Amino acid sequence: MAHAELPVPTFSSLEPVYGDGSPLEEAELRFQILKAKFAEVFNADPQVYARSPGRVNLIGEHIDYEGYSVLPMAIRQDTIVAIRKAGTEEPKVLRIANVNDKYTMCTYPADPNQEVDLKNHRWGHYFLCGYKGFYEYAKSKGLHVGEPLGLDVIVDGTVPTGSGLSSSAAFVCSSTIAIMALFNINLPKKEIAQLTCVCERHIGTQSGGMDQAISVMAKSGFAELIDFNPIRASDVQLPPGGTFILAHSLAESRKAITAAKNYNNRVVECRLAAIVLAKKLGKSSEEAVTKVKTLSDVEWLCIEFAKKHEFSDPVFAVKELLKEEPYTVEDIEKIISVPLTSIFKDSPSSLDVLKAAESFKLFQRASHVYSEAKRVYSFRDAMLSNHSDEEKLQELGELMNDSHYSCSVLYECSCPELEELVKVCRDNGALGARLTGAGWGGCAVTLVKDGMIPQFILNLKERFYQSRIEKGVINNTELGLYVFASKPSSGAAIFKF
Repeated sequence: MAHAELPVPTFSSLEPVYGDGSPLEEAELRFQILKAKFAEVFNADPQVYARSPGRVNLIGEHIDYEGYSVLPMAIRQDTIVAIRKAGTEEPKVLRIANVNDKYTMCTYPADPNQEVDLKNHRWGHYFLCGYKGFYEYAKSKGLHVGEPLGLDVIVDGTVPTGSGLSSSAAFVCSSTIAIMALFNINLPKKEIAQLTCVCERHIGTQSGGMDQAISVMAKSGFAELIDFNPIRASDVQLPPGGTFILAHSLAESRKAITAAKNYNNRVVECRLAAIVLAKKLGKSSEEAVTKVKTLSDVEWLCIEFAKKHEFSDPVFAVKELLKEEPYTVEDIEKIISVPLTSIFKDSPSSLDVLKAAESFKLFQRASHVYSEAKRVYSFRDAMLSNHSDEEKLQELGELMNDSHYSCSVLYECSCPELEELVKVCRDNGALGARLTGAGWGGCAVTLVKDGMIPQFILNLKERFYQSRIEKGVINNTELGLYVFASKPSSGAAIFKF
């Protein structure tokens, strides 16, 4: 049976997920603390635990929501949710506490139809996304889960927030899986990946599905090539001799809060680029607006156009048909003869983008998406080639560098701190370095030869982090949270002890 068809595994001990030695000891301590906190707050034991990891995207940035494949791996940092059904007393509520006291308890009514209050962002909203999504799914499939119950929940997360390592997806996935486990419902991983992607959209970001897919479907020791429509994952083994090191730029990426100007803005720009391309390539306005949702929907038209000029790359069509200068709303409406507000009338988050944006860079966004989609397969092919391990690592590094350039210059999702960090990484021997995750802050991922790791981390400390330690941005003792090597880790799991 294919990996994606299997349910999320349930374990009665921690070893299958956390291995042995010090990682296991750390995990045992975390679970003891979590259980003690649960008893202290709720005067009871959890019925079930679920964990879901963060991820690092090795290549394929900002293309999952355009329907293109990506190549991430899970990291060892994860979010654990401990949960139980609460008593029968009225009113029934969801009580969500955290092992870390900086997150104060969030309380919500036990009502799956409540709206998530996007104007007042609270950390507990991510659990609420999973809760709402679970009930919506159960209703759509005719599953009988009874009246909504009160739930007691405690969360413990080690994925750094705002780091571009998908702390939000780790939280939404572990919450959804914990709720499902509580009701003894276990679906194939690919269905949970799809469901949790829909869940996270309740937070107001137009998530593409990569983060949830890798968090649910990851396998220890492998990166995954993740395809969409339908979701599936193919194992990809990294060549020996190289390790990925994650380094935090210390600029926090606040994806849900800055969505209208950053993340969702790019989703809208890509949709507009696809519609304009479709119109210029012969589609009627009605067809372009109703049928074309992503750049992958018009890729074949772009390739047909390129072939007439003896090229095969969709970027050729972008260069010929879209202007480099930004388009205003009026420019686009003139081409497609349809008001933009009517295209996005069913998407409040897209309408927010139209209110916030003065113009749209269609040429740059489409150029990035098509070239980045190609790089994902070049990356996969380099790993599968019969080149020497040394040559493979060099090729992967060059593709990572090209990806960063495209993210920075064409997609404009970098920031000064990330640019500085990427340069320091390359100057100190990284084969490749690029921003990872949504960008606008968060982490860089670098490919480093195994023998260089200790010296590389030391150099990063001296040349990037030391000045920030002196300014009090982070403590010297916290450095291990912000720079760490990671091998591919395993995906979501349920624990019943």
